[in-house]
Amino acid sequence: MLFAFSVAPLGAGESVTDSVAEAVRIVRESGLPNRTDSMFTTIEGEWDECMDVIKRATEAVGAGGHRVSLVVKVDIRPGHTGELDGKVERVEARLAASTGSATGSTDSGTRSDRV
Repeated sequence: MLFAFSVAPLGAGESVTDSVAEAVRIVRESGLPNRTDSMFTTIEGEWDECMDVIKRATEAVGAGGHRVSLVVKVDIRPGHTGELDGKVERVEARLAASTGSATGSTDSGTRSDRV
């Protein structure tokens, strides 16, 4: 399963860097495969272990008594692992293989065409 989440304190001023850095530290110390970008941190693992990490990261952000905003999106795909990189690799391979199309899109709308 992939869990993409964004957690930030509300009412803590313009910069939330310190709080977000603490949440990312918790994620990285968890040992779970993870990736952080400008909007979300994504972790890969089982339901309970990922939700525990998200909970601890959320608690750390709220430690200053701030109100906390948490957004979570989960891709539940039993039997699949390595999807943190696998999904991106499949898209990159599709883009590299496409020719003659401005976008490279061949999405027919079927589930098998989606990452």
